[in-house]
Amino acid sequence: MRPCLSRPRDILFRNDIVRAISTSVYPACHIPARAYHKQSSSPPSLRGTQHQRPETFQTRRSFISRRSLNTELVFEPKIPASDIPTFAFAFDIDGVLLRSARPLPGATEALLHLQKNNIPFILLTNGGGKLESERVQQLSEKLGVPLSEDNFVQSHTPFKLVVEDLSKRRGKSVEDTTVLVTGGDGDKCRQVAESYGFKNVVIPGDILTACPSIWPFSKIFSDSYKAAARPLPRPIDPTNPKNSLQIDGIFVFNDPRDWALDTQIIMDLLMSKDGVLGTVSEKNGDETLPNFGYQQDMQPKLYFSNPDLLWAAAYHMPRLGQGGFQAALAGVFNQVTRAKLKRTVIGKPHSATYKYAEAVLINYRKKMLDELLGKGSRRKKNGAGKLSRVFMVGDNPASDIQGANEFNSPTEATWTSILVKTGVYEEGTEPEFKPKVIVDNVLDAVKWAIEQEGWTDNVGKVER
Repeated sequence: MRPCLSRPRDILFRNDIVRAISTSVYPACHIPARAYHKQSSSPPSLRGTQHQRPETFQTRRSFISRRSLNTELVFEPKIPASDIPTFAFAFDIDGVLLRSARPLPGATEALLHLQKNNIPFILLTNGGGKLESERVQQLSEKLGVPLSEDNFVQSHTPFKLVVEDLSKRRGKSVEDTTVLVTGGDGDKCRQVAESYGFKNVVIPGDILTACPSIWPFSKIFSDSYKAAARPLPRPIDPTNPKNSLQIDGIFVFNDPRDWALDTQIIMDLLMSKDGVLGTVSEKNGDETLPNFGYQQDMQPKLYFSNPDLLWAAAYHMPRLGQGGFQAALAGVFNQVTRAKLKRTVIGKPHSATYKYAEAVLINYRKKMLDELLGKGSRRKKNGAGKLSRVFMVGDNPASDIQGANEFNSPTEATWTSILVKTGVYEEGTEPEFKPKVIVDNVLDAVKWAIEQEGWTDNVGKVER
């Protein structure tokens, strides 16, 4: 089991990030469901605001062949590969590098080119539900590019920083803290949470298996729940709260598979006293208290790893994501209580995730510099180590683009947003959040960015 802060231990701004994740309560992120609306034949005019009309970058089509996963690309850079760029990239995955687990055009070529020229990048996704090591291995195989956990951030990766803070706020040791983790297939998210350092991780299937009457309509899923279920750390006995199951934090790591069961269990915990499942707080409905007394009695904090309402899957129209579940839960909570659901949301476009991602990128780039120049290099001390610009390449205007546009980097690096047409964004529509440029695909994004930085590389040339 890896320790909580195994990567990176010396992460910059750690305390700021922990504060943002642990104490901020964000409203649900509004993502227009444009894909469900019929578009007019003529696209609306783009009116410049912060917001100027994005550029449209076009290149001459270049022939790119890929014989196999281990295709060796041959580039002809006009700048020596040992030169250290002051820029870097952050790539979304679904809709940018992959679509339904299949590589998108130019994805492999773009990443290999950056690696060959020592241009650092990170993969920054609102996806998750698997161990970082497992996901990185799968991506490496699908893309034919050697990747590393050192430059990979999933939506729930920043939860690594919450483990000790949550225990302290509950007045417990990490060993005595129990969390509910929802989402993902089987108990994969439990495994992820344990790898982050959480010691007692319960999933909804554990609770249903121990107490089938808690939700009578999940019989169709009972076999799959039993296959992944573990015994509860304590029984569910609301008549004896001190010895009953107590949940200290609720974490939605990935898109829930059984919305009904997860909604019911989370609602029960939000109504409880001190997070003891099956109890009801006496403060609920008290109009003299904030939020009508709801979530005012040491109920567990509720965390969401991303706000994405929609995402690009194999189907020709975008599918509901974790943000859809969040909106449904908030609606149920409001109908039952008349109160607003208090929750913490990270993931793109929220600043806490971009701050974490930038720290990971800086750490990764520092490692590259150490390997290229040697630790303590005079050249590095004279400015080679300063990161000045990050190009965020994404397909979702209300996630990737909004986050990059609004992020105020503590290192004063400039984040420049690039929107690709291979995912959620529909060509011909006006994105609510304007990117700096709109391009066809990720390879064109890299070409445009490199041109902006004054590099004249022959990106994408392949040995035939």
